Amino acid sequence: MEEEFYQHLFVKQQEAQNMPSNVRIWEWARDIFRLLFPERNPKRMHSLAVLKAHFKQLENEFFDILHGSKECGNCDHQAIVSKFFDSLPKLYDLMLTDAQAILDGDPAAQNLHEVVRTYPGFLAMCMYRMAHQLWLYDLPLIPRILTEYAHERTGIDIHPGATIGEYLHIDHGTGLVIGETTVIGNHVKLYQGVTLGALSVEKVLAGKQRHPIIEDHVIIYAGATILGGDTRVGHHSVVGGNVWLTSSIEPYTTVYHQPNMKFFDSKPIL
Repeated sequence: MEEEFYQHLFVKQQEAQNMPSNVRIWEWARDIFRLLFPERNPKRMHSLAVLKAHFKQLENEFFDILHGSKECGNCDHQAIVSKFFDSLPKLYDLMLTDAQAILDGDPAAQNLHEVVRTYPGFLAMCMYRMAHQLWLYDLPLIPRILTEYAHERTGIDIHPGATIGEYLHIDHGTGLVIGETTVIGNHVKLYQGVTLGALSVEKVLAGKQRHPIIEDHVIIYAGATILGGDTRVGHHSVVGGNVWLTSSIEPYTTVYHQPNMKFFDSKPIL
């Protein structure tokens, strides 16, 4: 290989090493998650002072990450740190609504302890809640890192720019996609393989409403695809499995896909 190619890669290596790694950013958010939900924390907090010290350590870590990431120019790093950690009680309450929604909506869920420890939808939503809060501070990179790590771990792809209300129930969740400008109301239930996407991915649509609006108390079953920024699913509606929807539906509407199924007798002829 040519020397210029090696030189190019070496320069890129130096640039990358001067930035906080994706793993470091993910571990920071994961440690916050573990402090909020001790069911997921291998460490035990033996006193209130120890708990507060861990939070203070994570505040300092976040400051170092922001300072090293160079993604917000001349922004006030300390102000962002303070705003984010001040928002944690509100975020915690939102996360609890998601856990409660899973418990209330899944017959297989026995208690909140089980939901917190084992449900991938809960982990994905907690990471989304933190990432979305950071997204509101005009931090483009760190929120994406958090939701993409959650995507890798759970198979649930939620863009941090999406707006999601209280009590979101993600059932199973594998293959679920929620796009950047999606708006989801309260008490919505999403199954695996659901796509809330855009009709077009042209770059000129960046910053515009490209993804659907899902109103309160909607259920969307497995494999359904709902596309477009002008598409609104009215409250208390049900979208059946494998439905392809690109136009709005009124509240209290049920939409379902009716396949043309054929059955054959496969018994052997004696």
